Amino acid sequence: MPDVQILILAVIVLALAFDFINGFHDTANAIATSVSTRAIRPRNAIIMAALLNFVGAMYSTGVAKTIGGDIVASASMVNERVIIAALIGSIAWNIFTWWIAIPSSSSHAMVGGIIGAVLVSVGMDGLNLYGIGKIVLSLVSSPLVAIILGYVVMTILFKIFGNYAPSMLNSRFKKMQILSAAAMAFSHGSNDAQKSMGIITLALLSGGYIPVFEVPDYVKISCAAAMAAGTATGGWKIIKTIGGKIFKLEPVSGFAADLNSSITIFTATLLHLPVSTTHVVSGSIMGVGTAKRIRAVRWGVAQQMFMAWVLTIPCSALVSALAYQIILWVIP
Repeated sequence: MPDVQILILAVIVLALAFDFINGFHDTANAIATSVSTRAIRPRNAIIMAALLNFVGAMYSTGVAKTIGGDIVASASMVNERVIIAALIGSIAWNIFTWWIAIPSSSSHAMVGGIIGAVLVSVGMDGLNLYGIGKIVLSLVSSPLVAIILGYVVMTILFKIFGNYAPSMLNSRFKKMQILSAAAMAFSHGSNDAQKSMGIITLALLSGGYIPVFEVPDYVKISCAAAMAAGTATGGWKIIKTIGGKIFKLEPVSGFAADLNSSITIFTATLLHLPVSTTHVVSGSIMGVGTAKRIRAVRWGVAQQMFMAWVLTIPCSALVSALAYQIILWVIP
């Protein structure tokens, strides 16, 4: 039987790999709109996003506690094999959706991975159904809120600036977009990096390395650095989908989408709720596009993304369940 320390190390490596993949998978969330409208050069946008993702990841640990404490009924009911299987399921789905250039949710993948691994290991008794319900409600409602608020924000901007010449308006909002993209990068880091923090802390708690569920500083720094490194590599396939295939963005609409997304995501962070930054940004773009006219949104692309969203939790759960069975065979 392998030493527990080796399994804990495997959890940490896989969790940091998940954060790295999350970084390049979700880079589009922070910079796609500003890059597509040419408000900022791609290289500069990625550097800015990487730095602010790191800063945002260091902000708090409330979401980490929700992920690590609200999905499973008790830390004593999961072991390192369960967590490793959950991470494998999450990572596999993220890589697959990145490869086919469809934006999907790393948050959904993480939740699905944990649910699948716990179900196949200890059954329904291992799940905190109330906590899962709260998390799923947050994941499902946040893009709907983003669509509605995106429509409202864009409508207000149309009312205020509707009489300005389009060329002058877009020139002014190109500069404003840099600020909104920076806010988006910070809010992304504040929510998404905490998911791996929660997983690592859960493993440390179940292994007896920490007495209570409090995220150690070295875990915060490691996860923040991994996400920043992933962001710095860039996720160009998904950037093209987010930035141009849902709705043809202009600087003013890009600013509205980023501003709305950053407010929605950071509000969730303050409430200690995990949300899908991919879903929120996509919802914001759909809402902003609808404010211009409904047909301006490419609903065919939106439908493909919706299918990926629906399939993420069950598919990542299935992969993690299979991974757990393989792990038991390899490491009895």
